[in-house]
Amino acid sequence: MRTAQWGAAGALAGTGLIGLLLFALGRDETWQALGGGLVVTGASTVLGGALGFLFGVPRVRGGSDQPQGSYAPNTNLEQVSDWLTKVLLGVGLTQLGSLGERLHELGSALAPVLGGGDSAVPFAAALVLYFLVLGFLAGWLVTRLALPRVLNDADRALDLFLAGQDRDRHGDKVGADDLRVRAMQQLGLLGGSAEHPAALAGQLPPASGSPAGPEGVVAEVRSTARRSALTADQVRGLFTDGSEGRRIQALALMQGDPALADLTSVLDAIEHPRSGFEQYHALLAARGLLSRLPAAEAQRLRDAVAAQLVDPRGIPYGSDRSWLAEKILSRLQVTAFVPTQPVGPAPAAVPAAATSPASPDAAAPSAPSSSGAAGES
Repeated sequence: MRTAQWGAAGALAGTGLIGLLLFALGRDETWQALGGGLVVTGASTVLGGALGFLFGVPRVRGGSDQPQGSYAPNTNLEQVSDWLTKVLLGVGLTQLGSLGERLHELGSALAPVLGGGDSAVPFAAALVLYFLVLGFLAGWLVTRLALPRVLNDADRALDLFLAGQDRDRHGDKVGADDLRVRAMQQLGLLGGSAEHPAALAGQLPPASGSPAGPEGVVAEVRSTARRSALTADQVRGLFTDGSEGRRIQALALMQGDPALADLTSVLDAIEHPRSGFEQYHALLAARGLLSRLPAAEAQRLRDAVAAQLVDPRGIPYGSDRSWLAEKILSRLQVTAFVPTQPVGPAPAAVPAAATSPASPDAAAPSAPSSSGAAGES
């Protein structure tokens, strides 16, 4: 279907361009007629596309039955489009009787561009009308089909960003980063490499009051982790159970409560993940541990994440996992793990005889007499 649509659009545009080429070949000034016709064609298409855009701008839904967002969308473009549409329709209807005369005047004005002559008048008018209508249809269809999706994606992304900021203010760094990643995926800024396997939905318990799917289950488990009666050893045992569903449940608990986290389990999920979805949530769990790790364990985490970034089979570049991995590395204080080197040369060794208390006479020359010091001064 998509191929047929593009083929039909190309055939419509090609028909007009072929007609222009054949007309120009029959003129004495072939290149002048062809160049002028292409300019007229482009101008008509742009004007028609602008009109189609004005007619196709979507309306913002509103009412008591519609969900209320966190902000009021700007509807100036919608109001201008509605106003111009009515004006153009009104003017067009009043001038409908003189449409033929207006087209003849337009053709006469553009005929010199196409080489002049009586035959150029109707051809110029037909060329403008043809590509004006074609541009209008193209502009209307693109605006009608693409613009609502772009606006909806932008609205959803903004809501996710605002929700992430709210989580951040409440101290939920992991949930905030998760929402930011989803917002950037909504805008197409990050690749969605953390898709969950199809079989994972059956391995996770159903989520009550949360969005359906593994994402909703993880969010619910994360939100209830601090109220859970599980201990860190039990969460570790849940991870070592073996099934991917249990491993992801354990990672979700670690995300919600860093006191339940086990760095060895998190590193295992980062270095040997069952899927990109599991590795993504392991990185989220590691994100929540950054402020609790001692230097040695932070170095282990840094090495594991860095190795996955440089491994061709590890974390894909430009994905949601790479964004989290780079953020983790930026938060780790690398300089704290590198031993500091002494600045400047080391002091020369002093002979043992010079410092021995058994030879007081050897140390006497090092202290100048007071009279000598006074003479020097």
